Amino acid sequence: MNTNNNVEYDESVPKGGWFARFLGVVEWLGNLLPHPVSLFALFTLFIYLLSGLLGYLEVSVADPRPPGAAGREADGVIEVISLVNAEGLQRIMAGLVTNFTGFAPLGTVLVALLGVSVAEHSGLLSALMRGMVVNASRRTVTVLVVFAGIISNTASELGYVVLIPLAAMIFHSLGRHPLAGLAAAFAGVSGGYSANLLLGTIDPLLSGITEAAAHMIDPNYVVGPEMNWFFMIISTFLITGLGAFVTEKIVEPRLGVYDPNEASINLGEQKVESLTVQEKKGLKAAGITFLVICGLLALSIVPEDGILRHPETGAVAGSPFLKGIVVMIFVVFALPGFAYGKVSGSMKNDRDVIDAMAKSMGSLKLYIVLVFFAAQFVAFFKWTNLGTVLAVKGAAALQAMGLDGPEVFIFFILMCAMVNLSLGSASAQWAVTAPIFVPMLMLVGFAPETIQAAYRIGDSVTNIITPMMSYFGLILAIATQYKKNLGMGTLIATMLPYSMVFFVGWTILFYLWVFVLGMPVGPGAETYYQP
Repeated sequence: MNTNNNVEYDESVPKGGWFARFLGVVEWLGNLLPHPVSLFALFTLFIYLLSGLLGYLEVSVADPRPPGAAGREADGVIEVISLVNAEGLQRIMAGLVTNFTGFAPLGTVLVALLGVSVAEHSGLLSALMRGMVVNASRRTVTVLVVFAGIISNTASELGYVVLIPLAAMIFHSLGRHPLAGLAAAFAGVSGGYSANLLLGTIDPLLSGITEAAAHMIDPNYVVGPEMNWFFMIISTFLITGLGAFVTEKIVEPRLGVYDPNEASINLGEQKVESLTVQEKKGLKAAGITFLVICGLLALSIVPEDGILRHPETGAVAGSPFLKGIVVMIFVVFALPGFAYGKVSGSMKNDRDVIDAMAKSMGSLKLYIVLVFFAAQFVAFFKWTNLGTVLAVKGAAALQAMGLDGPEVFIFFILMCAMVNLSLGSASAQWAVTAPIFVPMLMLVGFAPETIQAAYRIGDSVTNIITPMMSYFGLILAIATQYKKNLGMGTLIATMLPYSMVFFVGWTILFYLWVFVLGMPVGPGAETYYQP
């Protein structure tokens, strides 16, 4: 038995059946893994030692880049460079700090989070979610709960901490099974993690890792945070529809009629609070501020001579607007957040804004430690040429097996989904896999933007069934409030239909959007890589 928030629950996975045993193995394997920070430290050490071995064996591959291409070796051969020597030690000593400070995702995530923190701590994001679902009718509440969950990914903690318990209470107040509400919100927040109408802090984080991996093949390749925006938008409506369908047609009928005697808390004490008058005024002020910002941005990019268009070509592609999208994230969240706080009374002056930013920076201490070791891992991969060598050999193997067409992404998405069962962090998993698969699939002919979009599908769909997801324990604790004997296996079995339907539906959408309709996954994003 274990406890969380003073609620007891049984962590055991039910025995009997291949699926229960499979989940037990996944949990056991996941528990064997060290902390993600330790994992990256071990990976970095492994790359260091492996470079020494392969360098000694003089392992090499033919450089796939055409003559004259940026970064191409003069002799047309890429060799594994050993770091296990005096020159390697000197390079490590000189680059340890700059690897960390120059890690592309670090600065962009910090800047974006400063803006999001104002909107979060002022109460704007919480009020928006409550306003969307509290007064919804029985018919629309399921759709709105899933949709609100997806949108809350912009500030992921808020979705887990606020929306999921709120959705359970709303469903109970409507005479529906509270666990169905919890499941619908959990599916939106976590299963739809890579769908959204807005860009959030995860987008610059992943794009920075993708760009670093792409540089192994093309040192001049630029990857922006907006690279998957179009596909994220269309995915929002797909996941909303699929999530609502699974909730009402599969999950809720399976749960049956709710018996309040199963609860471990007094449900009569629960109350879903409607928005106060001041909160409504605050939302109005935030909405007006948001519209003003959108109007100013439109004036800067819609006219042919807009000041945020590309200064030479006049196009939006490659413009200061897209290159500075992180600044836009900061402004779009910070200013409406402060407007809401000022009117609602949750923020009075600049000190409150600064305190909100400081609190969010304080919550990033673990992320910053993780980034230090992840940055070393990525840098070592690049220095040793291991990523490029593995990519060339892997691409040759894919072509030999005939897996050099769009069908390769089915296996890639499935692989990412399986890896996510044991390594739940999106950034940690991508930092490990991107240096191998981005250059490998680039050599097969696909652009980094397309590769990252496929990765995000696999990373999202199994978030809701892996015990390794950082908020899984919290969700389990909330669920046991409504069903005191609920175990981990029951929660996973409840969420599994979402995972399966999301995987199939999202993969089909990806194939149709990218390869049948030929639509880009983001502004200026290419489907195929052209050296």
